[in-house]
This record gives sequence, C-alpha cells and structure tokens, in this order.
Amino acid sequence: MQAAPILVTGGAGYIGSHVVRQLSQQGRRVLVLDDLSTGHAGAVGQAQLVVGEVGDRALVERLLREHRITSVLHFAGHLDVSTSLREPLRYYGNNVSQMRNLLAGCHQAGVRQFIYSSTAAVYGRVETGIARESDPPAPITPYGRSKLVGEWMLADLAAAGELRFVTLRYFNVAGAAGDCELGPQPGLGRALVKVCCEAAAGLRKHVEIFGTDYDTPDGTGVRDYIHVDDLARAHLDALVHLESGGGSVTLNCGYGHGTSVREVIKAVERVTGQPLAVREMPRRPGDLPHVVADAHRIREVLGWRPRYDNVEEMIRTALAWECRQLEVSRA
Repeated sequence: MQAAPILVTGGAGYIGSHVVRQLSQQGRRVLVLDDLSTGHAGAVGQAQLVVGEVGDRALVERLLREHRITSVLHFAGHLDVSTSLREPLRYYGNNVSQMRNLLAGCHQAGVRQFIYSSTAAVYGRVETGIARESDPPAPITPYGRSKLVGEWMLADLAAAGELRFVTLRYFNVAGAAGDCELGPQPGLGRALVKVCCEAAAGLRKHVEIFGTDYDTPDGTGVRDYIHVDDLARAHLDALVHLESGGGSVTLNCGYGHGTSVREVIKAVERVTGQPLAVREMPRRPGDLPHVVADAHRIREVLGWRPRYDNVEEMIRTALAWECRQLEVSRA
C-alpha cells in the first residue's frame, strides 16, 4: 500500500517550499495547503497544491481524512516582528486562532505526528545572549507571543492524547537553493541577508543598519544565521524522529554562533567585490542586541548535521537568487 502523503501547511512559502522539495526528493508524497497570500504556486514543484485557509477546519478535516494523513508540518504563519507591533490582532488571528482550528482538525482526524515552525522570538531578552531550550520563554513582541501560544496549544493537545510533536525554534534564516529554483520572496524584504543581496544586485539603493550603539563588539545586533536548506533538513530529521517513535521535543534551529549586522555587510562586500551604501538608523522596537542559539540538543536528539554553516555560502546563494529574479523580471 502506498504511504499516505504528508500535509505541509504554508508549503508554497520560503521555508515550507524548501521542505516540500526535500521531501519530494526523498520520494515522499506531499500535499500542500496554502492560501498563496505570500507563497507562490510554482514553488511547490510536483507536490499537490490545495489553495485554502489553514484555519478552515472543515477543509482541513476533509483533506486529512481523504488522504489518510498522519503527519502534518505547519509553516503557515505571519512572521514579521515590526508588523506584529502595528497589527497585533492580525498576528493572533493567524498564528493562534487559525492554528487552533488546524489542531482541532488534526485531533478529529487522528493525526499522530506534528512539526511546528516556531521562533527564537519566544525567548525575548536573553541575558547571556545565548538562548537555551531550558530558558523560560519571555517574548516581547506580538509575533513572539503568538508563536509561544501556538507552542502551548500543541503541547497541551499532545498531553491530552496520542499526538507527538517536534517544535523547531528558528533563528535567522537566510540563503536560497543552490540551483536558484527556490528562494525568499519580496515579502521577506526586512531580512538582513536578503536586503544586502538586493542592494548588491541593484534592487535597492542602500542598506539600513537599525541601531549602532548596542553592547556588542561593533555596536550592531548579533544574530545566529542558518541556511534555509539546513533548516529544511532539520524538519526531515524531525519527521524521521517522530515516525521512529521518538517523543515530543522542542529544539533550537541555529548554528550556535553569531554574526553582527556589520559583519554580514562586510561578507556581502567580500563576495561581490563591491562596497554597499549603508545608512545608520535608530534602533527598531522589538530588536535585541545579541541572540544566538545553544544548538547542542538538535544534534543530539535528531542527529542533525549542518552542511552550509558559512555566512558567505548563504550570501552567495541568496545573491544568485536575487540576480535570477532580476533576469526573470527583465525577460
């Protein structure tokens, strides 16, 4: 009997589409549910795409039962910190209310494995700058709070039944597929590596540095950047963990070391051989000085091993993607 497909919500988006591609390359059947508000239909490849809302419980239950799905990977959520500060209810509506409906559908249909796309923003201000899974969550933005509520809902549902889960807390995702077939779309324009690569490709006039007076070695924010293909593979490792009978777990997804804003800009300049025009701006609300993952547990629990732990490699793939998009737009 053919194995049931895996449901991937938000599978037409940046990270979800990389996961869908890797699953498909492994011969797994994939069903994507995406409303295409930020995703793109062409990004799902040969996977079956259903256009709809993840919070449409009737639709979710029908898909789960029709396809006898037992594993769900959930990427459909809003993710911009600044927007969440301006539109908090929009974030609670999507990241909490819609996820609640998705979980209700999963519960009714007997889903047994669930992988949740969470964020380092659930930690809030980390005194040491190193975020550990054992640290009490203390998010400072509606984005972080809404994702933490999602974690709580998932853990409570698992405690009440037979569902097992892996929650992956992402740090700063960057890069693109090496063949330029997948990459970040325009809606991710605030992400630093993408902004720098857009400027290098001539799509922006300058790069803005928000905050130059942090208590960090060069005064700019330090983050843990992870290549999107490594992050995608962490989801496949998480799925193997659950399918092999592994228990529920929450894990950081990062490399365990930080790179400052100025260091990212210098790395782009090394890759391109050209200087970037830079503007120094005041700090943004919700930004933190130093956030890096303690990344030991994901290696121990999932056996995950990164392949692209190099900021210049992320930049090369991200820049190639932006140049490819520019060529397509001019064709």
